Amino acid sequence: MRLAGAILTLVIGAPVMIGAALTLATAFSWQPGLGRVDLGWQGFVDAFGAPGILTSLRLTLVTGIGATVLSLAASIPLARWLVTREAAARWLTPLLAVPHAALAIGLAFLIAPSGWAARLISPWATGWALPPQIVTVGDPWGLSLILGLMLKEVPFLTLMTLVAAAQRPVFEQMAAGRALGYAPGRVWTRIVWPQLYSALRLPVLIVLAFSLSVVDMALILGPSNPPTLAVRILRLYGAPDPAQAVPASALAVLLLAVMAGSVVLWLAGEKAVAQLAKALIQQGHRGVSRGNWAAAGLIGAGGALALGALGALILWSLASFWRFPDALPESVTLKRWVSADWAGPALTSLNLAVASTLLALILAMLWLESEDRSGKRLPLGALIVLPLLLPQIGFLQGLTTGFLWLGLPPGALAVTWAELLFVFPYVMIALAGPWRALDRAHLASAASLGAGPWRRLVAVKLPMLLGPICAAAAIGVAVSVAQYLAVLLPAAGRVQALATEAVALASGADRRLAAILALMQAALPWAGFALALAVPAWWHRNRRGLRGGAV
Repeated sequence: MRLAGAILTLVIGAPVMIGAALTLATAFSWQPGLGRVDLGWQGFVDAFGAPGILTSLRLTLVTGIGATVLSLAASIPLARWLVTREAAARWLTPLLAVPHAALAIGLAFLIAPSGWAARLISPWATGWALPPQIVTVGDPWGLSLILGLMLKEVPFLTLMTLVAAAQRPVFEQMAAGRALGYAPGRVWTRIVWPQLYSALRLPVLIVLAFSLSVVDMALILGPSNPPTLAVRILRLYGAPDPAQAVPASALAVLLLAVMAGSVVLWLAGEKAVAQLAKALIQQGHRGVSRGNWAAAGLIGAGGALALGALGALILWSLASFWRFPDALPESVTLKRWVSADWAGPALTSLNLAVASTLLALILAMLWLESEDRSGKRLPLGALIVLPLLLPQIGFLQGLTTGFLWLGLPPGALAVTWAELLFVFPYVMIALAGPWRALDRAHLASAASLGAGPWRRLVAVKLPMLLGPICAAAAIGVAVSVAQYLAVLLPAAGRVQALATEAVALASGADRRLAAILALMQAALPWAGFALALAVPAWWHRNRRGLRGGAV
């Protein structure tokens, strides 16, 4: 057990802490050539005195906190509608599997002034013969960025709500509330959902951290002059002058402080909302049953945006010539698919995803199996959430410096290790529940027949957990393919993956190539989830009990 803890700490925990420490040291004018810390504040002075820094701070807070609040609010009625519709809830998975950059590119192609949405209503409804002079993508308040974040975060929070609801007597509580005369919406929001929120707190904080520090979606949908803090930091790190790393690190420290302050503000807001909700409950108003119109509206709007974004990507990838305001291209062709160089980045992303996911599965199994054999839980819970609660831009650049210290040059190996830091938490969370819920009677029966620990693991435990293992692997592939900074910074431009190439082309003139790369980035996670369903079904085709059927 101690060996497993040491390995996990060394591979997952140490890189995150070392990266954050090196970023903090650089912010205080640490100079790698001299190997010393001057404890100078000039980096903070230069960073905080830069033009537009207050606007960047405002944008970060508005988009980060705003997207989190709106996503959580939207997930409440949506989860209530889906809690009794298991078949409909399954459609959340394909949307969750779409990488952030791919979804952002599709949304930009949909809502841009010359986007597909404007083409569909022009000129017959708007009179537009040319793209209108309005700002949709990259608006000064970051509204398009908030919309893009919500398309990713609402399904995630809804799914987490459904997972929490499956562990409580939701239907009995809903029936009891309705028997007392309360409208179904009141029962859900004032009785059921508050009980579920304790299980949602960590996912909500992860969403808050991601929204405050997102880079790829902010590059595509957010304002560019000035940008959010995370994008400003990335630009400074990529500046030709190496001295710009000092103010960049200072802003990274500021972003970390903003994130910590936002978490404190959120926790304080929880208490205020709880007091307000208690006062509303004491009033005893039972409400009126009007149907779940909010959920219907959210499903309609979200579905239209998601399908519209996907449709815009498909059309642009096949379009030969498409002038505004035509609703459809003049003709479709596969010539751009044939001539475009998408196979190389796709193969690179696939190799990185397979490597990081395989390593994450091995580490997760090491963790869980060591717990089974020792009968104790490993006290390493912070390893799961630490990479998800810290801003990536805040420690990945420092981690890149640490890799160089270790003699690990920029390249695929450094990127694989960096991606592992984010893939492992999701794989571990997905696999821990089914692993710990496995019926130990099967293992006891195998032990009584003389099977040792390794044989019980290989011959009994892993075959029975093949479905959850494949599901965790599919999640790991989706997380890996979506990584942007984890490829960009440790690779130093030497690794061309789908995420980095798609973001680089998103604001360029070649919409067709950007659409092709975005579609390929979305196709890899979809293929992973399809295999996660097909492999266990084929492997257990002659074992109905392992497939959930009658023996």
